[in-house]
Amino acid sequence: QVHLVESGGGLVQPGGSLRLSCAASGSIFSISAMGWYRQAPGKQRELVATINRDGRPKYADSVKGRFTISRDNAKNTVYLQMNGLKPEDTAVYYCNAAIASMSTISLEYLYWGQGTQVTVSS
Repeated sequence: QVHLVESGGGLVQPGGSLRLSCAASGSIFSISAMGWYRQAPGKQRELVATINRDGRPKYADSVKGRFTISRDNAKNTVYLQMNGLKPEDTAVYYCNAAIASMSTISLEYLYWGQGTQVTVSS
């Protein structure tokens, strides 16, 4: 079994910062891409940022220059540093990861976390 657990969400004022973390645990053989998505009320889930195993990031245009994705491969953890938060960043943030487990070494599955709420409001 593989699990992703997010943490770090909360309520912050506009212009503030938050750091989200997502740790993968379980019977893990390898992790390639990891990423963050978000879903605001009444909207579809959208990509925020992804990062490959070598640390190369990609960002949605809406967060470029404000958010930074990083990962610690030794800890199987991905982070999202969010600065300059805006009310439109309010959403449930989900992490995902492409993981090969010990029982399916040559096959990766995409796992999702349970989500963490980020609310930007004064």
